[in-house]
Amino acid sequence: MYDQRYMATGNRGSHKNNMATRKKLVDVVFQRFDADGSRRVDSSELSQVIKQEGLFKEVSECTLFDLLKYNDINDDEHLTKDEFYTAFEVFQLILPDDQKLSITTVTVGQSAVLTCAIKGEQRPPIIWKRNNQVLNSLDLEDINIPTQDFGDDGSLYVTKVTTTHMGNYSCHADGYEQLSQTHMLQVNVPPVIRVYPESQAREPGVTASLRCHAEGIPNPQLAWLKNGMDIATKLSKQLTLQANGSEVHISNVHFEDTGAYSCIAKNDAGVDEDISSLFVEDSARKTLANILWREEGLGIANMFYVFYEDGIKVIQPVACEIQRHIKPSEKLLGLQAEVCPKSAGETEQKCVWSSAVNVKDTFIYVTQPNLARVLVVDITAQKAVQTVSTDPYPVKLHYDKSHDQVWVLSWGDMERNFPTLQVINQASGSVSHHTVHTQPVGRRFDRVDDFFIPAASLIINHIRFGIVLHRNEPALHKIDLETTSSVKNISLREYNCIPKSLAYTHLGGYYFVNCRPDSTGTTQPQLIVDSVTDSVIGPNGDVTGTPYVSPDGHYLVTVDDHDGLMRIQQITVRGEIGKPFDIHTNLHLSDVAFQPSFTEVHQYNIFGTSGRQTDSLYVELSTGNVKMIKSLKEATKTSDWPWSSRNRVMTGSGLFGQYLMTPSRESIFILDGRLNKLNCEITDVIKGNVVAWVGES
Repeated sequence: MYDQRYMATGNRGSHKNNMATRKKLVDVVFQRFDADGSRRVDSSELSQVIKQEGLFKEVSECTLFDLLKYNDINDDEHLTKDEFYTAFEVFQLILPDDQKLSITTVTVGQSAVLTCAIKGEQRPPIIWKRNNQVLNSLDLEDINIPTQDFGDDGSLYVTKVTTTHMGNYSCHADGYEQLSQTHMLQVNVPPVIRVYPESQAREPGVTASLRCHAEGIPNPQLAWLKNGMDIATKLSKQLTLQANGSEVHISNVHFEDTGAYSCIAKNDAGVDEDISSLFVEDSARKTLANILWREEGLGIANMFYVFYEDGIKVIQPVACEIQRHIKPSEKLLGLQAEVCPKSAGETEQKCVWSSAVNVKDTFIYVTQPNLARVLVVDITAQKAVQTVSTDPYPVKLHYDKSHDQVWVLSWGDMERNFPTLQVINQASGSVSHHTVHTQPVGRRFDRVDDFFIPAASLIINHIRFGIVLHRNEPALHKIDLETTSSVKNISLREYNCIPKSLAYTHLGGYYFVNCRPDSTGTTQPQLIVDSVTDSVIGPNGDVTGTPYVSPDGHYLVTVDDHDGLMRIQQITVRGEIGKPFDIHTNLHLSDVAFQPSFTEVHQYNIFGTSGRQTDSLYVELSTGNVKMIKSLKEATKTSDWPWSSRNRVMTGSGLFGQYLMTPSRESIFILDGRLNKLNCEITDVIKGNVVAWVGES
């Protein structure tokens, strides 16, 4: 009433969320109540106001005398201005200007305390937010906010910081959102390093190169030592550092180049090192190192396995040699069962495959949908050794390194009417394998449309949760990979989004969700979901299409075939998602593969296949440079590939791999990623659309 009567027209109502206006209004009220100017209001003055303003009992359930009853804090039967301030919740809250932004840097695995700097007597409880989601009411595993009953000191505690926790947090006093402090939580990660090769033998006069890949936050600096001495002082025409110091290149090697080359990576959080050994010796002097190297060079590693109609081909990509051909009629090791038994009524013995995964360079698991089983291939023996029965029509596999499990999605029939999820435990062990059903999400199996488990990386080697997608359901079903049971559902109903595919970055812990077109056929924008709070942040701008994230989490690449667009977004070490950079392509991309750059450190390139055309796309993500690799022949028709939308896969060759493989309808192409060109074609490989890489995986 006083607000309407005594405040300026433009300020009316603003006392609800503006502390200064609220204080002003309470000052007016107090002045009008304090008739004798004694700076204290007693019951007779209250009676006077009731009379003057007509505030009798029937107007409201409460009377002005309730002010004395509830807000006379010291029981002296008078109300001071401070007691009025308390009654009308006028708090004198302060936040110094130099504390409006607070930056906290923590190393992964440590605990962090973010303390709100908003001060004031009788301060209301502090509310914490991340991405506009209130954290106080959420039951979060790693984040604790003490309540007023339990030592509320206005702080937020993160018990064990991971890279998903990085980003901005804000705090404000309950009811006073306009006075807010921003906390930037930066997370450092000590370097993790890999060198390649671990050892090599070379004859005098040839070229040797040693490569080093390191990840960490901030990006690590690299240095090389030879036998403990800094290599930088010995650089010459013959001995050079390439790719921003991540590769040692020695042309025309001499005996004295033999040695232990250590790559050292340093950043603010720590140091890591690894050794690559080089032996230079005459071919006549066959030392143990030489023999070992030759064994390794001609052994089982660094091969592509191609699964096609006529069995399995093992291909060495450098020279494009077929190392082994496992025929459909070949028997499993020590068993009578065949690799691809002939079905009744079939004249030719053919194989049908749909998905394959490399399990720790020990086995390859590959689905045989028409046989309701997974075939296990032993990589050392290069032989099929076991079959694992599954529900009918197993179509998709994923190997979860952190739990040594292979996840299997089966359709039940070709119309996908009876889908199930199964898990094969101890997948890399030499035991007799079998499947276990996951616990049904929401007591139902028959709705499973797809599943997504983030890939492990050098610095993120443990994955806790996966996501199950249900047919025609606007939700993500989060599952605990340890127990294979449902944790919670994240509703996307507000955004009318039925998820089709996902990608994930550990930098800030974001899922990028590709939504199906709506009932009118309109494409929906991608949604960003925060895995810390399991809440939808909102659309990723106007980006639409299938998301892919680079192995280090720093690049989001989205492919939208509807308008022939590839959109590249950088994700910073603070978990900030950048604006998209657009590349126009009419290729109708079927699949993409990331490959570490050969010229830049901490950078990636991407190769994409076309499901309809004969060209392949190469993009340098750091610059946006594009190149076409032409004449790769036609892909397997989509009608002949019912198992997924990827009718032409692109498979890379690990962290240091130079080669990629992509099939056409009747042959296999090997691309050279260092030179961005075609390496070779291997013909008579029909429907070779299932490919696995072995070595340095």
